[in-house]
Amino acid sequence: MNAPHPLPAARRQLYDEMAPLHLTPLWEVLHALVPPAPRSPCVPVHWQYDAVRPFLMRSGELISAEEAVRRVLILENPALRGQSAATQSLYAGLQLILPGEVAPAHRHTQSALRFIVEGSGAYTAVDGERTTMRPGDFIITPSWAWHDHGSDADGPVVWLDGLDIPMIRFFDAGFAENGASRSQAVTQPEGTSFARYGHNMAPVRHEAPFGATSPIFSYPYDRSREALDTLERSAPIDAWDGVKLRYVNPQTGGSPMPTMATFMQRIPPGFAGKPWRQTDGAVYSVVEGTGTAVVEGPSGSHSFTLSPRDHFVVPSWHTARFASEGGCVLFSYSDRPVQQALGIHREERLS
Repeated sequence: MNAPHPLPAARRQLYDEMAPLHLTPLWEVLHALVPPAPRSPCVPVHWQYDAVRPFLMRSGELISAEEAVRRVLILENPALRGQSAATQSLYAGLQLILPGEVAPAHRHTQSALRFIVEGSGAYTAVDGERTTMRPGDFIITPSWAWHDHGSDADGPVVWLDGLDIPMIRFFDAGFAENGASRSQAVTQPEGTSFARYGHNMAPVRHEAPFGATSPIFSYPYDRSREALDTLERSAPIDAWDGVKLRYVNPQTGGSPMPTMATFMQRIPPGFAGKPWRQTDGAVYSVVEGTGTAVVEGPSGSHSFTLSPRDHFVVPSWHTARFASEGGCVLFSYSDRPVQQALGIHREERLS
């Protein structure tokens, strides 16, 4: 009978003896650290608004917007429970504000987007300017900019909060500060920033008010929808995306925020899209219409039946395809600008 080979035992002894020095052998973990292809721990997930909304309304009965600072239900990926993350780099949550409430002023390093889901008449104030919220509007809170929210509406207003919280946490670069007053002073009329920068023009003498973030902090849905409608009627329909546009920073032509890209797309009636995958995992909000999203990855195939105000996640390097009998509109955001800046973004359009 052959004696046990001494090598495995000697290796185990080596590992045990060097562990107190906080050393670990690369060869034991190399394939996990440098995989042949992305293998995200995130899973596809779908939040049906009709199921989520009652919990939002109940939270409105139990805690005020001012007491909570931000009354939000986090959309947490089931595979990342406890991390307040929809993907490994992105946060998503649904925020509720009720008539007469104020969510007090503060600022933070994290960049934020607001995508209005339900109700009209609430407002966000950024850098002394207010913008009124309407369904489908995309609003930016730039990094380290004072902002507060309030409502003059007759009913509840709900919006999707998208932030780069997990990304900033990864870099250990988060700061925050509360304002001295509940609401910041309004110093310029509503629409001022759009008048300055939203018409393919800019003031002759100006500096970027928010650094690398777009100087437009409110992108109205009616303009976005008009652009999609025009292209759906007059331009070729993309076999993978339908009609998809990206929001831009008018000063640079790049993404509105340095860490998050935002998109709006129209899935035309009768569309059955081809599959695609990309390294930037994305969070989606169904603006209007109905459709289906099929997302496939290591956890299997997931088919989501989409209705207005639903939200869902397509994780990194998962194959997805969209279809709709009657047509629908989707808003989405991802960490694409960071991946592009690092030169690691990859996309495949499959047939």
